[in-house]
Amino acid sequence: MGILDGKVAIVTGAGRGIGRGEAMLLASEGAKVIVNDLGADVTGAGGDKSPAQQTVDGIQAKGGEAVINADDISSWDGAKSLVDQAVSTWGKLDIVINNAGILRDKMSFNIDESDWDDVIRVHLKGHFAMSRHAAAYWRERSKAGEEVKAAIVNTTSESGIYGNPGQANYSAAKAGIASLTWVMARELQRYGVRVNAIAPRARTRMTENLFGAFSDPGDGKFDAYAPTNVAPMAVFLASDLAIDVSGQIFVVYGGEVTVMQGFTPAGEIKQDSMWTPSELAARKGELFANYPSLLPGMPGF
Repeated sequence: MGILDGKVAIVTGAGRGIGRGEAMLLASEGAKVIVNDLGADVTGAGGDKSPAQQTVDGIQAKGGEAVINADDISSWDGAKSLVDQAVSTWGKLDIVINNAGILRDKMSFNIDESDWDDVIRVHLKGHFAMSRHAAAYWRERSKAGEEVKAAIVNTTSESGIYGNPGQANYSAAKAGIASLTWVMARELQRYGVRVNAIAPRARTRMTENLFGAFSDPGDGKFDAYAPTNVAPMAVFLASDLAIDVSGQIFVVYGGEVTVMQGFTPAGEIKQDSMWTPSELAARKGELFANYPSLLPGMPGF
């Protein structure tokens, strides 16, 4: 018996890396899984169904149930067709794990319009389009009197939390996903839907420039940067074991899980009249006394 027996899940970007690990573990815990992946390269170019098919084959080889989907989740109709496929194939949908993404790293002064538009489209619109159509389905079930216990697990990034030079498009999209997580958690709570996000720190095609040097240590040693380390948190959040967890952002790295607090006040100054620029300048040190966010003390610098 698995903790997801009877559940139906969609995982986007499940042909490789983190998404594949999530799909495999979902299936091992009893979920029926739609494996979505266009099979594009890391920039979003091209298409190849074989990575997604390999994930499906891997699940089926272990006795699990999975089907392939190659729709573009950043397309409104593509996202809807994925939700429709889950319902038509297995009669329902319980879990959406949004993982698909691309990368077009450039400094802000060199980025092209298409580099901005495509990264925002795949990450932010892709997360929203999938979540929107799933949410509409769950809301309809709830309003019809059914008990809904559903979950969305988004994939954000520490680049979105802290900002990362050379990733204006990616960081903005991932920050947007964090905010989307908070909004949809509030909106969907009444319908029995939980929404959380994971910021993974792992070695994938998209992070090989950061973590590529940290290869598998071998000899049975724990590989802290293995993408499969992220899957247990995703499965936990997707399961009813996390029925009381929603609207949270988690950083997952190796065997470490950190829950983030989001935007919280770090300093404050007050007076009983409108400020002048000179008055603000005079009390700048007081404002930032507990949290030096001026360069070079900014987080990430």
